[in-house]
Amino acid sequence: MLDAAVMLAAFALAAAEPAATGTDKETQAQVNAALQAGEADKALALLASLPDGGAEIAAAENLHCQIEYALGHWDAAIKHCEQSVRLDPQESTSHMWLGRALGEKASKAAFLSAYSLGKRVLAEFQTAVKLNPRNAGALGDLAEFDVEAPSVIGGGLDKAESVAEQLDRVDPGRGQEIRARIAEQHKDFAGAERAYKMGVQVSPHPAYEWATLARFYQQRSRWQEMDAAIASCEAAVDKDPHAGVALYDAAGALIASRREPALAARMIEKYLNGPGRSEEAPAFVAYIRLARLKENLGDTAGAKQAQAEALALAHTYTPEQDSRR
Repeated sequence: MLDAAVMLAAFALAAAEPAATGTDKETQAQVNAALQAGEADKALALLASLPDGGAEIAAAENLHCQIEYALGHWDAAIKHCEQSVRLDPQESTSHMWLGRALGEKASKAAFLSAYSLGKRVLAEFQTAVKLNPRNAGALGDLAEFDVEAPSVIGGGLDKAESVAEQLDRVDPGRGQEIRARIAEQHKDFAGAERAYKMGVQVSPHPAYEWATLARFYQQRSRWQEMDAAIASCEAAVDKDPHAGVALYDAAGALIASRREPALAARMIEKYLNGPGRSEEAPAFVAYIRLARLKENLGDTAGAKQAQAEALALAHTYTPEQDSRR
């Protein structure tokens, strides 16, 4: 981690410094590649090899934030994203990740702290969208906040609908998902189903939308429809292997319903062995999920192997403390 003196000196002298070297940028690209692959320990080691200071310090801090977020280390993630925002306040992505980390911390905070953190989460998502109105991730986060958060801290279904209209221009599938979530809040489950299905139709890469529809059916205990949506998700990934993260999400529906653990394990293995690994479903978390499935299936050796794989990728990850999993 960069200490405060180094950071302030780097910021004050930024105009006099040369641009970041090609080597620094290449290393950051390698950090991001390791992050997407779920190789948290490797990503942190690469990040530590970068020189203190330099023109790319804000981007490096943002990467550090994302790694700590993947590990479920909310305070560390907040610290690094705050540094990134401080150094480059015009970068939309840094505000988005700071909002995400603050949101995770707020989810388990006491009421007064959650209220204060919630206000900050909203401000960061709004800033991220203002800086880049085509940042689909930030738009989705803002819409999710509007759906879930009480009006006292700035949430509201009318606001979510407005953001969904913005999402239509950059991620139409996600826009329909938000409309489905709004319908669910109104207990209009038929309307929600129509919106989820429309998301499949309008998305150019519908594997994720199929997985989301499967989770909807799982929550309604509609097993036949859930199974069909999962099959469609897997077929979509076969056509678009880089969308493999949807397999992780679809396997989650099976796990939550306590159905077909062998299929869930196969889908997670397919995700882990394919080209679609993503920080959205860190590989070390996927291996922990796989280990639990293997244990339930009576495959003790397979469970131990999966646990070892997770440890090799991220030795500080503690799933018991991670409320997202």
